[in-house]
Amino acid sequence: MNKSGRNRARNSFNLRQRLKWVGLALGLCSVSLVGRAAYVQIINSEFYQRQGEARYLRELPINTSRGMITDRNGEPVAVSTPVASIWVNPQELLRAPDRIPELATALGMPLDELTSKLSQKADKEFMYLRRRINPDDAEKVVALKIPGVASQREFRRFYPQGEAMAHVLGFTNIDDRGQEGLELAFDEWLRGKAGAKRVIRNRKGDTVESDLLRAAEPGKDLTLSIDRRIQFLAFKELRNALIANKAAGGSMVIMDVATGEVLAMVNLPTYNPNAVGGAAPDTRRNRAVTDLVEPGSTMKPLTIASALQSGVVTKDTTVDTNPGYMAVGRFTIKDVPRNNGVLNVTGVITRSSNIGAAKIAAKMPDQVFYDHVHSFGYGVSPHSGFPGESAGVLPRPARWSGSSKTTMSYGYGLNVTPLQIATAYSALGNGGKLIAPTFVKGQRNEGKQIIDESIAKEVVAMMETVVTQGGAKQAAVLGYHVAGKTGTARKAGPGGYERGHYNALFAGVVPATNPRFATVIVINDPQAGKYYGGLVSAPVFHNVMEGALRLMDVPPDDIESWLAAQQSGKMGHSASVLPMPPPETVIAPDAAAEFDAALPSAHATVPPAQGGTQ
Repeated sequence: MNKSGRNRARNSFNLRQRLKWVGLALGLCSVSLVGRAAYVQIINSEFYQRQGEARYLRELPINTSRGMITDRNGEPVAVSTPVASIWVNPQELLRAPDRIPELATALGMPLDELTSKLSQKADKEFMYLRRRINPDDAEKVVALKIPGVASQREFRRFYPQGEAMAHVLGFTNIDDRGQEGLELAFDEWLRGKAGAKRVIRNRKGDTVESDLLRAAEPGKDLTLSIDRRIQFLAFKELRNALIANKAAGGSMVIMDVATGEVLAMVNLPTYNPNAVGGAAPDTRRNRAVTDLVEPGSTMKPLTIASALQSGVVTKDTTVDTNPGYMAVGRFTIKDVPRNNGVLNVTGVITRSSNIGAAKIAAKMPDQVFYDHVHSFGYGVSPHSGFPGESAGVLPRPARWSGSSKTTMSYGYGLNVTPLQIATAYSALGNGGKLIAPTFVKGQRNEGKQIIDESIAKEVVAMMETVVTQGGAKQAAVLGYHVAGKTGTARKAGPGGYERGHYNALFAGVVPATNPRFATVIVINDPQAGKYYGGLVSAPVFHNVMEGALRLMDVPPDDIESWLAAQQSGKMGHSASVLPMPPPETVIAPDAAAEFDAALPSAHATVPPAQGGTQ
């Protein structure tokens, strides 16, 4: 075979081989493509479906309005107003860096700050730029059509009463979740449930189709027992008292005796719930519910009620308080400014005798005395439902020292909150029935009879003498019988009781013949010269109750004094401007709290930790 023949044979052989290999390669490719298509469309279709949808399909929340809070008369005290938040998809915006300066100008942000935030979130698809701004301002930003920038409707909480109701209501955070107060206590009720919708967006980020997945459920409204008119009146008068007496703070609680409803609760210092950011954490605490004070002589009516209920005394029992001081172990208690001599049980309350209260308490077995005090709600949570409420401190008899029962009888050695004092006095005014306090209108907690109704009425009648004859004349309200008790308790510090620092208290019920309101005022550390409860806190009681009785249309129960004042032309003359009685006619209210009074040299000086009180 010649050379040319061999070349033709080789070329013919190579062609067939090439065709064979090409056919094989094409077959393998076809099989691979079919297999891949089957894998993508059948075996792993969900993954690729999600990947595709992620590029054009979004599920967005539908925010819902938080429920409105109203006072007992339907007036709004917490409402949610619509606002807008600007957000961005950093990945989209970073693909159009020339638009970033325009966005920074529209948002009023420094360009370097915006650029830094975008760089930090470069791998994310969502980032807030501005929260809770005016919807019109948000619309202007969105109208610029900057890639990845959009707005979202939200709600912002607004409190029309501002500082006056801050501690009761609390506040919400930037996500509209309750943080403190009743906003926190009823957060689940008020918050509602957000909805959701699925939207399809084009490559420019514009929504071209939407589908509702879940409808939003608005939060439920809440009607409080609080009366905003009484609340503001209490706030104003307590603030005036703190200013006049140069006091560090104060609390006031007003309860409806028959229902346990809290009509007003005020604390100072306070804060603006519409601008919480600038408030110190200490000012946000609801002291009337969380802070403990020694009740001082406001304890004495409970001591007397316990003794009457246990049968160790009657209202006519006499108590010899001579010579005006009494040694208890290594301590000495006293009555000042004078020796009260022999008193009946009513006189012990009228004169606020520490010795009288101590001798009456001594007649009761330790456990009996403890059980009665405990039944008034001391040493146990008030069960009001308010977040952080304190149970107070009431030591059990096993932990008492030799003088514990003595000092507890007149208000030292135990700690309570203003709300607990108000609850206990409500029980006295409610015929001996203790009802847990509530902040919700119409919620009736079951009452518990803790003392006989007749005994409760006797003690209320005794407390009337404190206002008519004792140290609380400035608590009187024209046209109404007022029953109350003053208290002045020295404040405890790290090293014991502090000289010159007191809590001035007044607790009372009105009208005394058919009590409607139980009110407690605690003023912390007055430094303007007066510190007795009868001179500092009792006038606040008068000023607030005078308005509250009128606002709630409570009929007078002392028509005679009302008519006498009408005839003399003194109608409407507020006690805040009435002249003080001549000094010689005033029984020094709470004078037993003054530890600097001289004692006979035969007796030891009262140490700060064990002094008397009223």
